[in-house]
Amino acid sequence: MATFLYKLGRLAFRRRHFVALIWVALLTLAGVGAASAPAAGNTSFSIPGTEAQKAFDLLDQRFPGTSSDGATARVVFKAPTGEKMTDKLNKATVKKTVKELSEGSEVASVADPYKGKAVSKNGTIAYASVTYKVSGMELEDSSRDALKAAAQDARDAGLTVEVGGDALSATPETGSSEVIGIAIAAVVLVITFGSLLAAGFPLLTAIIGVGIGVSTITALASALDLGSTTSTLATMIGLAVGIDYALFIVSRYRAELAEGREREEAAGRAVGTAGSAVVFAGLTVVIALVGLSVVNIPMLTKMGVAAAGTVAIAVLIALTLIPALLGFAGRKIKPAGEKSKLLGGGRAAKKAGKPNMGTRWASFVVRRPVAVLLLGVVGLGAAAVPAASLQLGLGDDGSQPTSTTQRRAYDLLSDGFGPGFNGPLMVVIDAKDSAHPKAAFNKVDHDIKGLKDVVTVTPAAPNKAGDTATITVIPKSKPSSATTEDLVHAIRDQGTEITADTDAKVLVTGSTAMNIDVSQKLNDALIPYLVLVVGLAFLLLIVVFRSILVPLKAALGFLLSVMAALGAVVAVFQWGWLSGLLGVEETGPVMSMMPIFMVGVVFGLAMDYEVFLVTRMREAYVHGEKPSQAVVTGFKHGARVVTAAAVIMMAVFSGFIGSSESMIKMIGFGLAIAVFFDAFIVRMAIVPAVLALLGKRAWWLPKWLDRLLPNVDVEGEGLKALSDENAGHDSGRDEEDRELIRA
Repeated sequence: MATFLYKLGRLAFRRRHFVALIWVALLTLAGVGAASAPAAGNTSFSIPGTEAQKAFDLLDQRFPGTSSDGATARVVFKAPTGEKMTDKLNKATVKKTVKELSEGSEVASVADPYKGKAVSKNGTIAYASVTYKVSGMELEDSSRDALKAAAQDARDAGLTVEVGGDALSATPETGSSEVIGIAIAAVVLVITFGSLLAAGFPLLTAIIGVGIGVSTITALASALDLGSTTSTLATMIGLAVGIDYALFIVSRYRAELAEGREREEAAGRAVGTAGSAVVFAGLTVVIALVGLSVVNIPMLTKMGVAAAGTVAIAVLIALTLIPALLGFAGRKIKPAGEKSKLLGGGRAAKKAGKPNMGTRWASFVVRRPVAVLLLGVVGLGAAAVPAASLQLGLGDDGSQPTSTTQRRAYDLLSDGFGPGFNGPLMVVIDAKDSAHPKAAFNKVDHDIKGLKDVVTVTPAAPNKAGDTATITVIPKSKPSSATTEDLVHAIRDQGTEITADTDAKVLVTGSTAMNIDVSQKLNDALIPYLVLVVGLAFLLLIVVFRSILVPLKAALGFLLSVMAALGAVVAVFQWGWLSGLLGVEETGPVMSMMPIFMVGVVFGLAMDYEVFLVTRMREAYVHGEKPSQAVVTGFKHGARVVTAAAVIMMAVFSGFIGSSESMIKMIGFGLAIAVFFDAFIVRMAIVPAVLALLGKRAWWLPKWLDRLLPNVDVEGEGLKALSDENAGHDSGRDEEDRELIRA
């Protein structure tokens, strides 16, 4: 591995014009593809295997042409102060609006509030329900515009009008904080390298990588049914790892220059050593992201695969474009310890100066490993305590910012009709195998009315064949509450008894039931996913470190950091701590996919720091240093860069906290705090403490396993002889290039 990457780095350095041309061509090609691709419709959403999805599929068969999972909108009207919705002028305005709403080509039906008894008891609030022929993710923009226009006409007539439902979904906005995150990353890079040019390379290559990745996603969005969240996640992960991977290679290049090596040789060794760590770190991230497919939620699978593709591009760019850019820069990139004239007057660092901060910290940890270990574990354990109160769910309009029309419509409906009106349940009765379908319909209606937390049950509405019917149930509680979830389970339990008595099957669906089913599906998949991802990465790290205990320590440290991060998410988004500071307007259940998503992404990122930091320690140990001294040496060379990488990643993730979309906001915060815990407490404190306590046992590997494992040479042990050979045989470059191309 190290030898191949060493040759690749030298080749990219020498053939820099050709390498740069290839990446510019790929960026151009991806950009043209994105610009010329057909506009992507909104993605379809399905959850295979859930009861709610089975009910939707059944409705499509038994009620043809009705599009059971079609988009819905609730246009909520509120009369001016002192007036009622039953007043003549207000009634005329509503009827005109209903007529406007029914004219759209994708509209299936519009329910008149006055015919459907959709006026509140005090007469001040009414709502019109609009049903569309296609799902909310497939709805055309023209239909959304018509919905907005009809609402605005009613507002102009003097009514307060808000629109809720999935037909008018809010477009997520990340705001300026994302740009601030990148700006912070730029400042950190300048401080780390002491050079504007060296700092610019990681930013430039990360932007190119994300540009290629996101443009490719955009170009394929229509064909592969990819949504906007897919590109947002790819941008978030791609920027973070792209900057970090380039940072490590540039840093190693400058360290090689400081040891007196020629620039081409330094580029080769940087890619051969740090590049090996980049490859394996990238592989762990890719494994974690692609592993999301085990959940069997198509949208989540697409998000994971797309983000994994962007990570793969970031790895390739770091291995090829970075050494090419270093070749273009020439002597403008200074050795480690030297600053540019602009930032430091071009003066070199003192050779016999005091030990750097990383060395001093590692020496302290090695002297007091037990105290540091206990302090780190207890601190993370305390942060993880709120995770014991974790409540999972999927957001509804009630979790939207109060500035959105969806949230205002939600609040108006709650005031006028009760919170349960925002999450009606649809009960589907399949009586095809029943001898008495009508009796089965009546029994379901009667039994559901007797359950707790039920406000209204509409009469059964059968299909033409009379073998299937639907019943709408309005709960007392809001859609995201635990009480509503209990009601869904109670109806399903009641349905089991009804099936035994009448041979009729009872299914509960609707957006609220679908959210509950998704949460359950994600919970059920968490343990298998954890075993798969951690197991594969554990095997990979055994190959990298040639050790059993080091990968085990890495996995246990990850579990500590992810539990602490989940605890922080619960404290902010569920309990409301610091919610005002982070712009969290509505606390509630944590997003259902958050635990499994954090496990995947945080594990991949945590292994980045593990690989980058511990490979330096193993490199020193393999080269003859004592275990405790190897820990100090690893920190001497890697602590500053790992710290910079962590701060950069936190800045990039924190930039997404400014998003108007609660899911993106939660993901940004969760990943930022997880990186903080993992990088600064687990990798910077717990890892060196454990390695100091283990000593030589940390690098123990059974002999039989050592013989079975391939030697990937991440430490670059095989580069010494190759470097000496290249020093005296520069004339063989062309043959080396041909060998690499054939490989």
